[in-house]
Formats: sequence, C-alpha cells, structure tokens
Amino acid sequence: MRFTVLILGIICSNLCEAGAYKCVDENGKTAYQSKPCANSQNAVEINFKTGAGIDKNSEKSKQAELQESQELEEIERQQKKQQLLIEAKIESEANQQLIRDNPDKYSAYAIPPYDSENLPDLVKKFETRLNDIEKLRRLAAEKVLSTGQCSRVESSELNIKSTIEKLVILVDCSTGRGIFLTEDELK
Repeated sequence: MRFTVLILGIICSNLCEAGAYKCVDENGKTAYQSKPCANSQNAVEINFKTGAGIDKNSEKSKQAELQESQELEEIERQQKKQQLLIEAKIESEANQQLIRDNPDKYSAYAIPPYDSENLPDLVKKFETRLNDIEKLRRLAAEKVLSTGQCSRVESSELNIKSTIEKLVILVDCSTGRGIFLTEDELK
C-alpha cells in the first residue's frame, strides 16, 4: 500500500511539474496531452499546481501584436530620421549658398556641412536636432555680422556648452574674437 502511494505521488509530482495541454482541433474535438498542441489547434496550457489555464493562442496573438507594434515604431523612427536628415541637408545647402554669395564676409569653411554618416562627436550627441544646428549656425553668423561685432566670420559651430534643450553656437571672427549665442538669442 505504501509503495503504491509512493509511486502515485511520484507520478503526480511529475505530471504537476510537466503540466498538460488542452487541445481543440478544427472539428471541436478536445484532447488532453503532455506536449504542446499543434499550431492549427486552440491550445490551453493547464497548470496542475494552481489549476489555472493559460490560453496559448491568446499569448501568441499578444506577442504578434507586440512585435507588429515594435516594427511599426521602428519604421516611424526611421522615417522621422530620414525627414530630419533631409531638412538638415536643406539647411546645410542654404549655409553653403550664403558663403558663396558673400565671400568677403565668410571664410570658405565658416559653416562646413556635416556628413550625417560621420558627425563630429559633439554634434552626434545632438543628432536629433541636426536641422536646428545647421540653421542656428547660419543665423548666428548672420547676427554677429549684422551687429558689427565681427567683419568676417571664420567659423560658426555648435559649442560644448549646448544642451539638448538649448543649443549654443560659437562664432569665431577673423579678429580672433569668439562670440557665443544661445538658441534663445537667435530665435
């Protein structure tokens, strides 16, 4: 008797650990088994310890929805990045045109265009604002010239004092003077 109880206890504990699956096929036939159901069947995993059932099809559906959502978010992020790069390129082209139109006021390398694939380390920190950086570099150079603080701009670059919320541009003049302008001052 003791031996039989012991054997039943071992079998039960193994079953309890293994769990079972309730599988329903396309015809509505229900089967209980120790291995997972075929993909074409509705599946519920039964936990003998708690008595609870986990709908495996629902889990698969939730996982698929989550994966689809993540993929859509990634596509949206890539589209935003592409749009940002297009806008930054337009601003950079405007910078280069300004230099070509005013060679007496700007050195040829006053506002060098940034290569989005090879950004300087400082600019890379702020790459989500690349189009703003390009525009502010031009505005800073123009403002310094218009105020008479500088007769020729040698460079207009993002400065290390910048934060993501407030960019700072340093304009270097041909006289050796450096002038800092914040984003707020340029808007």
